[in-house]
Amino acid sequence: ANKDTVQDVKKIVDYLKRNDRNEYKQHQEVFRPWGKYNVIDSGKNYLVRCITVKPGEKFVAQMHHHRAEHWIVLSGTARVTKGEQTYMVSENESTFIPPNTIHALENPGMTPLKLIEIQSGTYLGEDDIIRLEQRSGFSKEWTNERS
Repeated sequence: ANKDTVQDVKKIVDYLKRNDRNEYKQHQEVFRPWGKYNVIDSGKNYLVRCITVKPGEKFVAQMHHHRAEHWIVLSGTARVTKGEQTYMVSENESTFIPPNTIHALENPGMTPLKLIEIQSGTYLGEDDIIRLEQRSGFSKEWTNERS
């Protein structure tokens, strides 16, 4: 980039703010103790992420009141707990988590688990993530946050 046009960065940030985009607030690629995620797309009532979960890592049990989640496994195998049911989801398979359903996700494999997550619902804010257990060894703010 031309160093003489560095002032244009402010114009880009202002454009993002005016158009209610989140890119100016957080990076597209976010790292967490369990792995990372990239925001692929977002809009009114939906958010799409590519999630990579390290081998042996998991999201602790949680639920959401206002959103559903669709998980599509791209590579690896996921151990999914949905309510009282636990099952495996393999490459090119998917699962649906309705609102108000306790759920957890784990990578039991030896290679990274990669999946697409589609959140849809009337409200996708952080305060709609209700964590039902805390990950040992991490402070509360690091408890498997996915956002």
